[in-house]
Amino acid sequence: MLPIRLACYGLRSVAANCKRINIGALSQISREFSSDERPQFPGSRSQWTEKLEFIRPDLYDGIPVYRVMDRKGKVIDPSQDPQLSQEMVIKMYKCMTQLNTMDRILYESQRQGRISFYMTNYGEEGTHIGSAAALDPKDLIFGQYREAGTLMWRGFTLDQFMNQCYGNMEDGGKGKQMPVHYGSKDLNFVTISSPLGTQMPQAVGAAYSYKRAQNGLCVMCYFGEGTSSEGDAHAALNFSATLDCPVIFFCRNNGYAISTPSKEQYRGDGIAGRGPAYGMLTIRVDGNDVFAVYNATAKARQVALNEMRPVLIEAMTYRIGHHSTSDDSTAYRSVDEVRYWDERDHPISRLRNYMLSKGWWGDVQEKEWKEDCKRQVMTAFARAEKKLKPNWKEIFTDVYHEMPSHITEQLKQMEEHVQKYAEHYPLKNFSKD
Repeated sequence: MLPIRLACYGLRSVAANCKRINIGALSQISREFSSDERPQFPGSRSQWTEKLEFIRPDLYDGIPVYRVMDRKGKVIDPSQDPQLSQEMVIKMYKCMTQLNTMDRILYESQRQGRISFYMTNYGEEGTHIGSAAALDPKDLIFGQYREAGTLMWRGFTLDQFMNQCYGNMEDGGKGKQMPVHYGSKDLNFVTISSPLGTQMPQAVGAAYSYKRAQNGLCVMCYFGEGTSSEGDAHAALNFSATLDCPVIFFCRNNGYAISTPSKEQYRGDGIAGRGPAYGMLTIRVDGNDVFAVYNATAKARQVALNEMRPVLIEAMTYRIGHHSTSDDSTAYRSVDEVRYWDERDHPISRLRNYMLSKGWWGDVQEKEWKEDCKRQVMTAFARAEKKLKPNWKEIFTDVYHEMPSHITEQLKQMEEHVQKYAEHYPLKNFSKD
């Protein structure tokens, strides 16, 4: 069959030179435009129909949720077991539980007024560790703000977490960011930004750059189901598909966008339902099953690099904790609802059950690890709290490579002001370096 473009050229040329097209070609052109053939409208893949019917989303089953283990940690289909080593599985478990312990201590420290803000990761540990473990450490990560476990997996130390939350002189961001806004150039983790969705189009740009560089790496972009309502999400998903970028979009669908439940956030079949509309390979996984997350991410990375195209993963999970220390979730959900997920479908307990069934873990190891883990976290916590804040003059730096004259003038004015009213400022808490 002739391409439509070529067929149209033939029709236009008949008046100018009839010898350039024969009766057979005209017959084929006629067949191409016959109502019996498939529609040729650009931008769709359709068949003709004479039935006046609207698509009814309520008549379609939802996209299935891929899992490896049941809620008791038993592998359902042995062929889906990633067959990870004992050493790696134990590392996963320790990372998830250490994150949990760090969350409890830092959350309480905010309640005591020792840090200004915090966000826990309770219930979502499986999405962090399962996905991070399946990536290459050199792959670039764009997080939203609830992906501390991915950094912990890559080697971000407890001291670095604590220093950032305290904003002390050892904080890589020099105290200029809110707590939990982590970042690490060494670990290929782009610094967190508070506004929702800004990381998504940036991730696409980075992935497009990787594609041009042919460096064998991909980009991972995390976001929540609430962020999917932002315009940046649409722009990012569409650009990534049309530009064939090696990026994995990882949606943590934890049921709530702060206080807005998912049933009020969208009417369609979650976030995965949007993937095919963008022309993206899509999968929905059990986010509380660390092995399912691992398998899905490993496969997504393989596809993104081998086929040079984006992949969408929707990890179904549940946010057990409050959205942040600024939120009281008891105002919009019941305690019984939270208790169900904490006791019946927690990613940590599921992995622990798997390890117990393998004989890789036991009560003795659990007791020893809990004590050691808490000691490590508390030690790092104490060190960070004792350190001075960065020199206050740092607020004038790092915006420009070379400080312009108007900023220099502002710094001079501030120096004079602080010197004049020194008794009103806790200068002893700030570094002089």
